[in-house]
Amino acid sequence: MKEHIKHVLKLAFSIHGDTASYDEIHERIVSGGEVRGTNLCIMIFAIFIASIGLNMNSTAVIIGAMLISPLMGTIMAIGYGIATGDIDETEDSILGLLFQVITCLITSAIYFTITPITTASPELLARTTPTIWDVLIAVFGGFAGIIGFTRKEKSNVIPGVAIATALMPPLCTAGYGIAIKSFKYFAGALYLFIINTYFICLATIIGLLIMKVPQKTERDEERKKKFRAVLIRNTAIIIIPSLIFAMKMVEKEKEDTTEPIGISGISLDVRKLSEQLSVIYPEVSDISAGYLKEWDSSEEKQHENMNVIVYLSKDISADKKEKIKEFIDVETKFDKIQFIVRGE
Repeated sequence: MKEHIKHVLKLAFSIHGDTASYDEIHERIVSGGEVRGTNLCIMIFAIFIASIGLNMNSTAVIIGAMLISPLMGTIMAIGYGIATGDIDETEDSILGLLFQVITCLITSAIYFTITPITTASPELLARTTPTIWDVLIAVFGGFAGIIGFTRKEKSNVIPGVAIATALMPPLCTAGYGIAIKSFKYFAGALYLFIINTYFICLATIIGLLIMKVPQKTERDEERKKKFRAVLIRNTAIIIIPSLIFAMKMVEKEKEDTTEPIGISGISLDVRKLSEQLSVIYPEVSDISAGYLKEWDSSEEKQHENMNVIVYLSKDISADKKEKIKEFIDVETKFDKIQFIVRGE
């Protein structure tokens, strides 16, 4: 019975049983990582689709762009080159990825420069502050991707990984940062892309090593130690900022988002809305929202209105106030939006 259980568990967790041949794996990954006319055209179309989706705050459109983007193939090709010790393949794939990244940044920056809608949508803002959870998504997505990619029969794993790890939207958001000359947007979005790229690549390397793919260049023990040391060092460097962002998010979550006197709670993520607006308008220090009971003397009865109070560190122009109102209306419709200057 004990041996039978071991056998069942071994089969359940084995990734070797339905693995494709090494030649087929090589062909799939190398061909998927090639930057040529077809892939480049598809990528440019995906950039425009993703940029429009981010601009219009359309999740469905963004998902469509992620599904047709060829970036995943290039990243997995880098991982394959490193795992097999194929220096030429690694260098070619890295250069190809850099070319794709530059093309994406330029194309998205051009789009966001000419589009008449310049206000940052929630979909754009969501990709400017990556955390440790984004690291975990990239790691698990990378492992799922390389396992699915190396099976005898192709599955629907890769499209799911493409959606979960989101490679195209952060690059387009970085292009938006370039267009509006915001280093904060550019750096935050590019960092998210680096997280996704690095950890998908790392998971690909580990997965292929577990599958014992043939090595083009054998590594001796000394080189293996150096290789592991470099991976550990780079992983720590990339993770640290995401941990800091995550700690800040948790601390913010613990803060009591108190509402104005006489207002009862409503269904709205006030903290998230406050963070998004403060990025665009640094004068916004906090937001409170809820139902406010007011007496209507003309009708001689009490009304319950939905209200938002935007607290400012200093007064802002009427034009900015109108834009803030438009931004809030996208989230939830309110009867009244007030602005109160209370300083820092």
